[in-house]
Amino acid sequence: MRPQWREAIEGVWRGVSVANAVAGVVAGLGGALAIGIMEWFALSSRYPLAAIPFATSIVLVMGAPEAEPAQPRAVIGGHVVSTLVGLAVLQLTGPNAWAAALAVGLAILAMYLTATFHPPAGIDPLLVIANNLAWTFLFVPVLAGAVLLTLFAYVWHRLLRRRHWPQRWL
Repeated sequence: MRPQWREAIEGVWRGVSVANAVAGVVAGLGGALAIGIMEWFALSSRYPLAAIPFATSIVLVMGAPEAEPAQPRAVIGGHVVSTLVGLAVLQLTGPNAWAAALAVGLAILAMYLTATFHPPAGIDPLLVIANNLAWTFLFVPVLAGAVLLTLFAYVWHRLLRRRHWPQRWL
C-alpha cells in the first residue's frame, strides 16, 4: 500500500500538462532574471531591495501576462497612482500606522477610479508611509522601475517567447 502523501503528489503531477510545465519554467526564468536585474540596480544605487515594490508585479506580468492587472497601463499607472496617494497622505498626516492603512485603502480606490488597478501596487503607499519616503521615491525607483519592468516584459514576451504582449497599452 502506498503512502497517502505519495498518491497526493502523483495526483497533482497527473493534472500538469507538458505545455503548462514549460510555460511555468519560462515564466519562472523570466521572473528570476527580472529580480536579478532589480537586485543589481538596488545594490548599485544603494537602495534597499525591500523598498522596491516590484517583485509581485514581476510575478504577475511573467506568470499571467494576459490578465488586466498585468497590462502596461495597470503596471505603470497602478504604481504611480498608489505612490502618489501614499505621498499625499504622508504629507498630510505624517508617518503613522493609521495613515498607512488609510493610504492603502485610498490607493485601491484611486486605482479603481483611474482604471489602473494593479494589486501589487498596494504595497507602495505602505512603503512610503512606513519608511517616511521623499517625493523622489515616485520617480526613482517607482516610475523608472515600472517603465523598465514593462520594457523587460515586452522584450521577454514579444522577442524571446514570441507571444503577443501586451494585450493593450492603455
